[in-house]
Amino acid sequence: MDAFGSLLSDTTYIDRYVIPWGVNILLALATFVLGRWIARLVTRGLGHVLARAKVDDTLNRFFGNIAYTALFAVVVIASLNQLGVDTTSVLAVFAAAGLAVGLALKDSLSNFAAGVMLILYKPFKVGDYIEAAGTAGSVEVIGIFNTMLKTPDNREVSVPNAHIYGGTIVNVTARPQRRIDLVFGIGYGDDVAKAKRLLMDLMTADGRVLEDPAPFVGVVELGDNSVNIAARPWVASGDFWATRCDLMEQVKATFDRNGISIPFPQRDVHLYQAAASASA
Repeated sequence: MDAFGSLLSDTTYIDRYVIPWGVNILLALATFVLGRWIARLVTRGLGHVLARAKVDDTLNRFFGNIAYTALFAVVVIASLNQLGVDTTSVLAVFAAAGLAVGLALKDSLSNFAAGVMLILYKPFKVGDYIEAAGTAGSVEVIGIFNTMLKTPDNREVSVPNAHIYGGTIVNVTARPQRRIDLVFGIGYGDDVAKAKRLLMDLMTADGRVLEDPAPFVGVVELGDNSVNIAARPWVASGDFWATRCDLMEQVKATFDRNGISIPFPQRDVHLYQAAASASA
């Protein structure tokens, strides 16, 4: 105890070690507390700026987390530097670790980059029906790494964003209107003008068929077995499948009532009986 008391009474030791270290610790704590507060303030301000720019909430939160993590790392390094710690070796360790993690997660990083591009450029949104990466379905979630689709038979498909962004994306429901393309074949002996009139009457009588753009009916091909007539009505995107199925059924019933045949490929087989002399 006497040695400790004598050590404290030594003003040289106090001036050389205790006071500088005490000041450095206080400055390090002040740097850490103030720096963390500034990091939160900057992150909050970045979130407000991105929100005013109408950036997607998912991307907004992700950028906010990245910004805060980077700023917090700077604060920690500044605090350590204030204590006299050599931060050069710390930065080297972080750089090496970052390189190793980047190489190990290169596929995830490519999915992340594709997810950012999908959120920024918005080729589709939640609720759209799309065809991409060899699958199709309604978009349920656009994540940073994967996009969740729900198929028409109620299956959930998780598709990596890199596969979607790197290929062709077909957004089926992006436009408010869609055209139904139907082709009906009639026999060569049937009345083409009558068939066209019946098709046009069916489409105009359906309240779901739009007047503008107007529906179209016309002969598109003289096939091997039939005269092919195209019927192309426009409908709201939500009425596409119901209208298509109803028109197909109505056309079949209407053609049957009006004596217009719908031919199908046929093959004539001729059997020849060999002469009796030849068989003997």
